[in-house]
Amino acid sequence: MNALRVAQLVRELLIEIGEDPEREGLLKTPDRVAAAYRFLTSGYHTDIKTIINGAVFESCANNMVIVRNIEVYSLCEHHLLPFFGQCHIGYIANGKVLGVSKLARIANGFARRLQIQENLTHEIARAIRDAVDAEGVGVVMECRHLCMMMRGVEKQNSVMTTSSVLGSFHDDAATRAEFNNLILRDTRQ
Repeated sequence: MNALRVAQLVRELLIEIGEDPEREGLLKTPDRVAAAYRFLTSGYHTDIKTIINGAVFESCANNMVIVRNIEVYSLCEHHLLPFFGQCHIGYIANGKVLGVSKLARIANGFARRLQIQENLTHEIARAIRDAVDAEGVGVVMECRHLCMMMRGVEKQNSVMTTSSVLGSFHDDAATRAEFNNLILRDTRQ
């Protein structure tokens, strides 16, 4: 990303919306926005194999592995406004498991791109399936979209839920039900 060019474009945008980019509070805004977009779109320069970095381990486990409540932050590709929420990931190991932090890093790698939640959910599921040749994978995301909350229909309490189920999570209703029950479980006891 050409940060200087992005900063110039932000400066032009400020002028177009009726602001004065020379105003004290806006003097450094173009550079700050360019830096923010570099971070928020860093997923375009992220290789999933590099994220995994060899953290695939042999395991005799063939049970369900679940990480719940992974925070995700992304930008809606339609309005460039944030959407954010939680991602729940589960997979059934098939002789190999991923280092636990890699699940959150994979989610971040795809979230830090312009996205729609439906695609983000599926990209995470496919990457995990491919990384460990999982018997099945399930990903559920629950997100709030500022494009719905701040503009348009202005529905502040709406939450979009998407799921992607592959392999045994797709083919076996009992496996899918077990996954759903485990991610919905209240563990605050």
